[in-house]
Amino acid sequence: MSWQPTMDWHYAKLRANVLTKIRSFFLTRNVVEVETPIFSHSTVTDAHLDAFTTQYHFSEASHCDEAVALYAQTSPEFAMKRLLASGYGCCYQICKAFRHEQHGRYHNPEFSILEWYRLGFDHFRLMDELAELLNLVLGCQQVDRISYQALFIREVGIDPLVTSKAELISLIASHDKLSDWLEKEDDVDTLLQFIMAELIEPRIGKELPCFVYHFPASQASLAKISVNDPRVAERFECYFKGIELANGFHELTDAAQQKSRFEQDNKTRKQLGKVQRAIDENFISALACGLPACAGVALGIDRLVMLALSVNNIEQVLTFPIESA
Repeated sequence: MSWQPTMDWHYAKLRANVLTKIRSFFLTRNVVEVETPIFSHSTVTDAHLDAFTTQYHFSEASHCDEAVALYAQTSPEFAMKRLLASGYGCCYQICKAFRHEQHGRYHNPEFSILEWYRLGFDHFRLMDELAELLNLVLGCQQVDRISYQALFIREVGIDPLVTSKAELISLIASHDKLSDWLEKEDDVDTLLQFIMAELIEPRIGKELPCFVYHFPASQASLAKISVNDPRVAERFECYFKGIELANGFHELTDAAQQKSRFEQDNKTRKQLGKVQRAIDENFISALACGLPACAGVALGIDRLVMLALSVNNIEQVLTFPIESA
């Protein structure tokens, strides 16, 4: 193991230039930079996300040697929405986020994230703004847009909103991707996510950033349900050159509905044999107080820099990745 950084000085300067462009982009739009804590007393209930946990021994809620759990944020989403509910305006944040996952070509467990929220925007208007940012940083003057349903029909000949386990298993088998765990899997969303990652993502966004919108409602617990089709939620993702770059929502503002979705997440976690997570009551209280109509998006800074520098491994744009940190 080398003590030296995996990102050289030349790339470090180019990375800094990308961050300067991002801050300039928001400055001209009167979107204010904010900062929220990395540690929180609660974490996400998402069945497919696991947070790093630490113990804090000096909380007012602890007694003697008893400690309380604190969680490193998987994104600043809940905290930023609490700001909006308290009266803050359009804002953004560039910060560290943490996910207890395996590191790889496009992912480090500690990573940099850009997240921003726009009052009065829906997901389509936010896609427009993200496209403008990608044009500034990457020189992408055009983008492709397609619904999740249309994408599946075009790429694999299946309508994901009316499909079945049998149809999806048959599709996976026809591409020689079937394994024992997939055959045993009963959750259609898990099979759809596998097909998206293995069969569809490698085919899209090769020349232009590809915005995929209106994901199944069951795959977007923090987004509004479409008024035109209750089977889908107003969520989008952006893919470019093999990289999943950004994930955005027309944000759900209903506290009761949000809490119900978190409870469903915990049921899924229990079915998967995972620890159930306490619901973030500060976040629910903020929604109950009144989150203004808004749209928000999270973008991976390290991945964006990879694209800007035309490099093929995230370690090339990090000083010290997890293995040498």
